Amino acid sequence: MPLTEQHLADLASRSYERNYNTYSEFLSLDEISTLYTLRLPVKFRLFGGYDGAERCVACFGDNGDRLCYPIKCLRLSPLNQKFADKLSHRDFLGALMNLGINRNVLGDIIVKDNEGYLFCLDSISGYICDNLTRIRHTTVMCEELSTAEDFTPEEPEEAEITAASARVDAVCAAVYKLSRSNMAELFKSRKVFINSRLCGKEGAALKDGDRVSVRGYGKFIFGSEIRSTKKGRLVISVKIYR
Repeated sequence: MPLTEQHLADLASRSYERNYNTYSEFLSLDEISTLYTLRLPVKFRLFGGYDGAERCVACFGDNGDRLCYPIKCLRLSPLNQKFADKLSHRDFLGALMNLGINRNVLGDIIVKDNEGYLFCLDSISGYICDNLTRIRHTTVMCEELSTAEDFTPEEPEEAEITAASARVDAVCAAVYKLSRSNMAELFKSRKVFINSRLCGKEGAALKDGDRVSVRGYGKFIFGSEIRSTKKGRLVISVKIYR
């Protein structure tokens, strides 16, 4: 169930009135985008357990640091990789949902080498470790990691694309090999985000360092315009998360 604007505003007001930090549950891109539109009495910061996380917890207030966020990182590993199913993001998430867990207490799930790295609220980590024993036909073990020391996200892959312009629709179409009609539908469905904010303008120009997320396709970082081709198109550097 999505967090409401009123709930987020209440967390900010409580921080302001009582002079301590308050924390939300994990926010989706839609909820983060909404948060940026609210007029709040205190500042907020976002962190999802690692740099570049898509789902994040909001911290309202001026004190504290990343070590204060109520986030744990769990490693979900097959007991026997040799006989394990090939596990996908959907498999890990489905197994967690089958435990009756609310999506708002779960952050990103990163799949590396057939293991899942799950970011979750510390209030649910013990329950997951005690109860998540099987994913598909594979028996798994769950262990809590020190997020900062034991988890290293994969770096995005550097690439060059050719696009008609630096407009977000043109760049996304080039990165994900989509047609103009495909892109129009994605914007209509509110599935394109720039720096965690919903992008409603297909013609918005991207700037160096902008992080773009396209639901159902992935995310990338816009680099810079390298050169123009003889036909007037742009060669652009990007970093793509695979």
